[in-house]
Amino acid sequence: MKIRVDRRLCSGHALCAARAPELYTLDEEGFCSADGVHVPPHLAEPARLGALQCPEAAITLVEDGGQAANPAG
Repeated sequence: MKIRVDRRLCSGHALCAARAPELYTLDEEGFCSADGVHVPPHLAEPARLGALQCPEAAITLVEDGGQAANPAG
């Protein structure tokens, strides 16, 4: 699974990073910079929780086959 971040939608609330800081890193301006990050299987649940925290729905989780994953599980 990979993280996709739509930087046009991200407002820098950092709720994703608060939920899963090991996956969702922030740039120097406080916006999510985790676009393209590979999610190890043992961090799939924190990845989903972080994506669900985004108020703008700027985060999409993409399965290895290229299909969007439902953050709700």
